[in-house]
Amino acid sequence: MDIETLIVSLIESSLVFLLLAALFIVLIVKAVKIVPQSEKYVIERFGRLRSVLGPGINLIVPFIDRVAHEISILERQLPNASQDAITKDNVLVQVETSVFYRITEPERTVYRIRDVDAAIATTVAGIVRAEIGKMDLDDVQANRAQLITTIKASVEDAVDDWGIEVTRAEILDVNLDQATRDAMLQQLNAERARRAEVTKAEGAKRAVELAADAELYASEQTAKARRILADAEAYATQVVAQAINENGLEAAQYQIALKQVESLNALGGGEGKQTIVVPTQAIDAFGDAFKMLKGRGT
Repeated sequence: MDIETLIVSLIESSLVFLLLAALFIVLIVKAVKIVPQSEKYVIERFGRLRSVLGPGINLIVPFIDRVAHEISILERQLPNASQDAITKDNVLVQVETSVFYRITEPERTVYRIRDVDAAIATTVAGIVRAEIGKMDLDDVQANRAQLITTIKASVEDAVDDWGIEVTRAEILDVNLDQATRDAMLQQLNAERARRAEVTKAEGAKRAVELAADAELYASEQTAKARRILADAEAYATQVVAQAINENGLEAAQYQIALKQVESLNALGGGEGKQTIVVPTQAIDAFGDAFKMLKGRGT
C-alpha cells in the first residue's frame, strides 16, 4: 500500500467520522427543546397534535415532531373597547371596557379559534349590551362592581372552550349623551333644592320643639316655686295656729300688730315724699305690739 492510498483511506474515515459527529449534533439540537418559563410549545407529528411542552428541557423525536406553535402564557390585555348600549329605562350609554386574560390550554386555543383577541372583544361587547339592558341607568352607575363581576363570569363561561382564563374585566367609563347629562343635572339641582327645604323645615321644627321644651321647663320651675311658697305659707300658718292654740288671743293680736308694723315700714320706705295717714287703730296696734314685745322680753 502506497502512501497515497493510506492518505485517502484516512481522509475517508475522518470524513465519515465528521459526518457522523455532525449528524449526532444535529439530532441533539433537533431533539432537545428548551422552553422559556413564560411560554408553552405545541408539538405536531405529521400535522397532528402530539403534545404540549412546558417550561424547561424537553425531548422530541427529531425530523418527525416539530414545534408548530409557540404560545405565550403571560397575562394579556385587550385594547380598550367602546360600545353603545341601551339601559332598561331607554337611555343610550357608551361603555368603555377592558379585559385581561391568559392562555391556559394552548392546544385548545390554537385549534379552536383563529383570532383570540377579536373573539373575546366581540363576546365582551355582546355580554355588556345584554347585561346593561337589564338595568336602569341609576343601577348601572351605582352597582358597577356587581356589573363587572357579572360580565367577568359570563365571559369566562363563553370562552371556556378556547382554553382561556379571564383574569379581570373592567368597566372604565360610562358616558352619556349631552341631553341626558343636562337632564340629570337638572334632576340633581332639584334634589339639592328639595334637601335644602327639608333641612330648613326640620330646623324650624326643631326650634319650635326647643322653645316649647323651654316654656314647659319654665312652667315646671314656676310651679315648683309656687309649691314651695305654698308649703312655706302652710308651715307658717301651722306655726301661727299652734301658737294661737298654745297662747290664746294674745298671740293672734301680736301677729296682727306685727303685720301692721311691717306694712307701714314698707309704705314709708317708698321713693319720694309721701304723706302717711296713720289711723288711731294703728297707733293702738303699735302700742299693743310694743306691750307684747316688752312682755316677751321680760
